[in-house]
Amino acid sequence: MSLEAIKSIGEAEERAKKAKQEAQQSARKTIDDAHRAGNDAVQATTERAESEVAALKRAADAKAAQSAKELQSTTANKRAAIRARAEGRLDAAAGIIIERIVGG
Repeated sequence: MSLEAIKSIGEAEERAKKAKQEAQQSARKTIDDAHRAGNDAVQATTERAESEVAALKRAADAKAAQSAKELQSTTANKRAAIRARAEGRLDAAAGIIIERIVGG
């Protein structure tokens, strides 16, 4: 084999080795970029979910507060109606007692 052919083979092997190293570096970079993009996507999704949960919690708290006000108002109205009926019955009971004492 001639010296020129050996030299040519050596250069071809060196180019192949260099190409392989570049391909490996490119693959590692692609993998790193994919990991980074995936992590960024997970973080963005997590932040969006936390924001949505916070908004839902605020809405639920507001609805609960409104329901509590409505319940308090309804309870106050029922209490007033019961008190009014009780006072009316108290007057009727007092009348019956007086009638029995006076009439008795």
